[in-house]
Amino acid sequence: MLKIKIALLATFSLLLFSCNTKSKEEKATEIKTEEHQHSESETIQLNNGEKWKVDDNMMLHIRNMEKDIIHFDQEKSTNYSLLADKLKTNIDLLTSNCTMKGQAHDELHKWLVPYIELVDSFSKEKSANQFTEIQNSFLTFNQYFK
Repeated sequence: MLKIKIALLATFSLLLFSCNTKSKEEKATEIKTEEHQHSESETIQLNNGEKWKVDDNMMLHIRNMEKDIIHFDQEKSTNYSLLADKLKTNIDLLTSNCTMKGQAHDELHKWLVPYIELVDSFSKEKSANQFTEIQNSFLTFNQYFK
């Protein structure tokens, strides 16, 4: 459990700082010294009853991942390695193109951090159960974001 919390903290810190315009060296220093406590029970909130708007340049990569998941399921594919690689590539593109700020950004991270953990786990273990969890993660995403 401690390893999961540490991994979540590291991932959240990395994502948080990847959205800034600071140099990689500054980000690395901040990531090492950051003492943010990430609560696993953080729940996504709607924007006064409405879905949060995700910036178009970021939504492109989120939708690409969703399309890959839908296509994988429709094809009844079992090439989990290929899917994991595609998802990780889009996660990298998504985080490197982060332009959001404010509460919409914070709420997106509440979805994104656990999603990245799912994809990391999926890329190592490659199980059908994890694939289902990733599918369900997009149900959550679409409930809170547009």
